[in-house]
Amino acid sequence: MAVLVVVRYYMIVNVLFALTCLLLNLTHCFSPKKLNVSAVTTSNSDWSIAGATWYGDPNGYGSDGGACGYGTALAQPPFSKMVSAGGTSLFKSGKGCGACYQIKCTSKSECSKNPVTVVITDECPGCVTESVHFDLSGTAFGAMAISGQSSQLRGAGVLEILYRKVECNYIGKTVTFQVDEGSNANYFAALVEYEDGDGEIGRVELKQALDSDTWISMSHLWGAVWKLAVSSPLRAPLSLRVTSLDSGETVVATDVIPAGWQPGAKYKSNVNFQV
Repeated sequence: MAVLVVVRYYMIVNVLFALTCLLLNLTHCFSPKKLNVSAVTTSNSDWSIAGATWYGDPNGYGSDGGACGYGTALAQPPFSKMVSAGGTSLFKSGKGCGACYQIKCTSKSECSKNPVTVVITDECPGCVTESVHFDLSGTAFGAMAISGQSSQLRGAGVLEILYRKVECNYIGKTVTFQVDEGSNANYFAALVEYEDGDGEIGRVELKQALDSDTWISMSHLWGAVWKLAVSSPLRAPLSLRVTSLDSGETVVATDVIPAGWQPGAKYKSNVNFQV
C-alpha cells in the first residue's frame, strides 16, 4: 500500500512539473536543435528549391538551336515559348529533354507566387552553382511575375524558385517523329517530340516491314534524337516503339514512317502516353 502511494505521488509531481513548464516558458524545459526552415516549409509538399536565370530575348524562347533539337517549334503551341534550359540534373545528357515542370517564385515582391509550367528544351552547361537550375526563356521567367512586373523580375539576377516535376499534356498532339536530314536507306535518325506523361524518353526501338517479331534498339544520339545504322537497307514502313524514362510505359507507333519517307519530314503517330 505504501509503495502504491509513493508511485502515485511521483506521477502527480511529474504531471505538475510538465504543466509548470508549459505555463512558464518552454525554452527553459528543453533545448531543441535548430531547425532548417526551408526543409520544414517544404517537407509536407512536393515542391523543392532551385535556382533560376533567363536567357535570350526578354519575350523570346531562349535560342533557335537548343540542345534538344526542337528548333523554332518552341515559339509555337504547345511549347509557346514556355521553355527552359536545364542544368546537369535536369538535362540528363539529353534524356531530360521534354520533361515538364511547374515553377513559381515567392522570394521577391514582384513574384506572383502562382505556378507556371515549362518544358526542358535546352542545356545550360554552366549552371552548376545549385544542384538544380533552370535557365528559363525570357517569356517563362517573366510569367512568374505579377501583372506588369515582368521586366522588374527579370532584373533580379539569380532567383530562388520552387519547382516540381509534373506530367506533360500536349492536348491535341500525338508522339511525332521528325526524320533527321542525314538519314538514308542504311542510317535512320529521328527527333521524338510531344510525349505526354513523363515527357522523357528512356528507349526507342525500330521494327521493319514484314518483321512482326524483331525490335532493334536505337542509340541515343543527342538531345531528343535517336539513331540506328544497319548494313542492309531498311524496309519501310517502319514502326517505332518508345519507352518513357521514369515510368517505363511503352507506346507503339505502327508503320509511322511510310514507304518513300523523306529526310527532314515530320510524321505523326496516332498514339501517346497516358496522363
